[in-house]
Amino acid sequence: MAEVEAGVAAKEALSEAAFSELMEQCEDQFTQLEKLQNEIILSEPDACENPQDQAVNRLMATEAELKQWLTVEPKLLSSNSKVLLKAGKEEILKLCSELEMVLSCQEAKRDKLKETKELEQKWLEEKQQVLIAAKNHVERIQMEKGKASEHSILLDTKGKIQKLNVYQKRLMECLSDVLEKHVPLPQYEPSTNKKKKSNTQEFDKDMISLNEILELLMNKTLNTPHDPYITIDNTFWPPYIELLLRYGIAVRHQESNFKIRLETFL
Repeated sequence: MAEVEAGVAAKEALSEAAFSELMEQCEDQFTQLEKLQNEIILSEPDACENPQDQAVNRLMATEAELKQWLTVEPKLLSSNSKVLLKAGKEEILKLCSELEMVLSCQEAKRDKLKETKELEQKWLEEKQQVLIAAKNHVERIQMEKGKASEHSILLDTKGKIQKLNVYQKRLMECLSDVLEKHVPLPQYEPSTNKKKKSNTQEFDKDMISLNEILELLMNKTLNTPHDPYITIDNTFWPPYIELLLRYGIAVRHQESNFKIRLETFL
């Protein structure tokens, strides 16, 4: 490109005359082209009634014109070598400038793609490391599971059951202490009435304590959650039932007043 620029600078004196002559020839050619276009427009017939025939006619005319142009030998616009040299050099300079711009854009795009490739490779390496770590973890867990025998699993389950039983026993003992302190069993004074005395003895023998009622409700809820109701009979002291209902600990059956269940606590 430097050599082309040097050649252009050496013959700069001829550039103006050569450019003027070339521009005059271009204007002549444009004038002839406009004249031909006007003649073509004026010579076109009116629109035919049949668009298909009109399209066929235009196709035939275009093919005839193409054949005629193929027979014509192309001629140079100018026979002046200086004009042609000037025009060629200017076109070469313009083309070189455009190619430099394209090269710059392609280099920038290449650098961007290279940076993206490096980031993608780094991301791929990290994912591969994570995958390897996950596989190692899975293999280690499988080995640990293989080593665990059925006997050890059974012992572990028994230990958990024993812990739950101990916890339940302690919970029931605490509940019994609370109930004994705050809700004791009813006590009746001895009476001279034989009938009343016999009723008191029957009560002390058959009535269920509040702690036992709560235990029945809890066991019923855990063992048969689809049917958590217990049936109330003469062994249940009515004040205890009323106490559980008033404080929202138990609820009655919608269709039977002789059935209650433990309230669902969320």
